[in-house]
Amino acid sequence: MKCLECGYENEDGALCCSLCQTVFKKGAELAVTPNSPNPIPKNLQTEEPRFTSTDSIKKKEGSMAVPVLLTTAVHDETFGNVTYHIEGELVPVLQVEISRVPVYFEHHVLLWKDPALQITVKPLAGAFKRMMSGMPIFMTQTEGEGRIAFSRDGAGHVFPLHLKPQEQIDVREHQFLAATNNIDYTFTRVKGVANMLLGGTGFFIDTFSCNQGDGVLWLHGYGNVFEMDLKPGEQIDLEPGSWIYKDTTVTMETIFQKLSTGFLASAGQLVFNRFKGPGRLGLQSMSIYIAEAV
Repeated sequence: MKCLECGYENEDGALCCSLCQTVFKKGAELAVTPNSPNPIPKNLQTEEPRFTSTDSIKKKEGSMAVPVLLTTAVHDETFGNVTYHIEGELVPVLQVEISRVPVYFEHHVLLWKDPALQITVKPLAGAFKRMMSGMPIFMTQTEGEGRIAFSRDGAGHVFPLHLKPQEQIDVREHQFLAATNNIDYTFTRVKGVANMLLGGTGFFIDTFSCNQGDGVLWLHGYGNVFEMDLKPGEQIDLEPGSWIYKDTTVTMETIFQKLSTGFLASAGQLVFNRFKGPGRLGLQSMSIYIAEAV
């Protein structure tokens, strides 16, 4: 019996190595391979891993798409002629290196900047009627070269969306952080069930369109951010405050579920947003409602 530690050949049935005194595991059979100097006991060998990471979990046939956690840190990423970095675990920070392509953002998310980099108001078609806690929000943009950093006042997850020419994405209000200047921006007011959920004020959906070259859109999610890719006709119900973004090909409708029996009967009903593919759908692990005065 060959010792796995020192390689000494012992007599069959030995309880320990005569040279290094290593105790042999009872019942272990040695499996010697031609190219392996240290054989592995056969009873410890496995043909497949015993544990599987979440990255290797595959969707079962006929089941719903599984949301996948997006990366939480980015270093020296370059896309659309800008280089950026995302760091921080609790309240992450986006740092962008500005050169040829300016970026625009809501003024209150600015964290710090180089003194040489100037900030100006971004002109938009139509009025920018957005408020937070009764205070107006201005859309601003960079001018010149330098570094600039953004963050939101909330624990969460900052992540990029790389947009190709003619791509569009719908984003829930107060999730936008920044975007390269070649991405066009519009917004629409959503009423209906949102009026009940958000104190009668409704909410906005921002639509970002990349019409000239490649562009980057940076968003903020509360908690952790997951993405799922819905196939044509595939559906999922989400709590209304948990979705962040969707491809414009993904439709959304409001679903009501009455609670007529049981302990929660007095609560009335549950409300969901039902999303139907095809396309990407982003969701956050914290449901956040921020009332707006318009």
